[in-house]
Amino acid sequence: MRLKKCLFVGCLSLISLPALAETVTNLYQVREPVSGQTPDEKTRATQAALETLVIRLTGDGKAAQGPGLADVRKDPQQIISQYGYDAGPPETLQVDFDPASTDRALRQAGLSLWGSNRPVIMAWWLNDATDGANLVGDGQSSAEPLRRAAQHRGLPLRLPLADLAEQGIGNAKTLDGNDVKPLKEASERYGSDAILAVHAQENGGQWQGKWHLWLGDKMEQGSASGASSAELADAVLLAVSQRLAPRFVVKPGASSGMALDVQGMNLERYAQLLRLLEPFGGRLKSVEGDRVVFDVSGSADQLRSQLSLAKLQEVLESEVASAPVNAAQPPVDGPTPTAQPPVVSAPALHFRW
Repeated sequence: MRLKKCLFVGCLSLISLPALAETVTNLYQVREPVSGQTPDEKTRATQAALETLVIRLTGDGKAAQGPGLADVRKDPQQIISQYGYDAGPPETLQVDFDPASTDRALRQAGLSLWGSNRPVIMAWWLNDATDGANLVGDGQSSAEPLRRAAQHRGLPLRLPLADLAEQGIGNAKTLDGNDVKPLKEASERYGSDAILAVHAQENGGQWQGKWHLWLGDKMEQGSASGASSAELADAVLLAVSQRLAPRFVVKPGASSGMALDVQGMNLERYAQLLRLLEPFGGRLKSVEGDRVVFDVSGSADQLRSQLSLAKLQEVLESEVASAPVNAAQPPVDGPTPTAQPPVVSAPALHFRW
């Protein structure tokens, strides 16, 4: 008798999940700067925190002002669990939103959410000021505004050590260019999903920055400005989050049912796959050898983006029929039957590790 599939799947759920991207912590906790603790200032900061949270969870800069959230804007307290002040600097109001109530309100407003598992961004950030140019390193004080901005915008961010070799790579010529190869090679030691290159320049007390973002084989670019380096960092990472979100957030009405066929499975990879498929409502349909089939709901392009975080490779339909299937477990007794590919209903996407 063949090993029970339910036992196989049950054992898999006990595996600790390795980092694929990264799970953003405190996603529902927002800090907004305040100039005192007056009631009016608290109301203003609370509305700003609500807008920040909605952008974090949807990637849509206009969603917070939509008619579906009118009641929440009038009474944000219905989705807030607690407040607190932090003396700073800067002084901030900390607003903790209740995840369940928040998600329910956003879905009732017709909005889809970007989950907490997000691509890790490796940032090569050059500050070019009147006193010279400096590549921001992980242990430098100039890294703190970048970390605060990343937390504010709900993005996992990593910075280089900025040693002598990396200072030579993270120069204006490299960061302003469209060739990611030098940065990609230098980023391999840090383990990231996306690469962000920013050349920030101070001019007359204002900061301006040009940025390039690479995720997979796609490149985005833009510019931003701010009255300080901290404001510029927040503006750049806001723009980055709004460019990334559409690849992972499925808009209402854009979803469709499909089958996902994945080859090369083992216990560790199955645990990774479960986490990746959470936003798509993945439901296990069949297991055969080292191959599984899930029913999922979503956009094919967004599913491809999500699976790319685990470095899965798409398999063409012409390759599927001839792909061998390896038995994950031998039968307890009796001869080994010929492994057959699991039945996959159309439409389907096929991937392998």
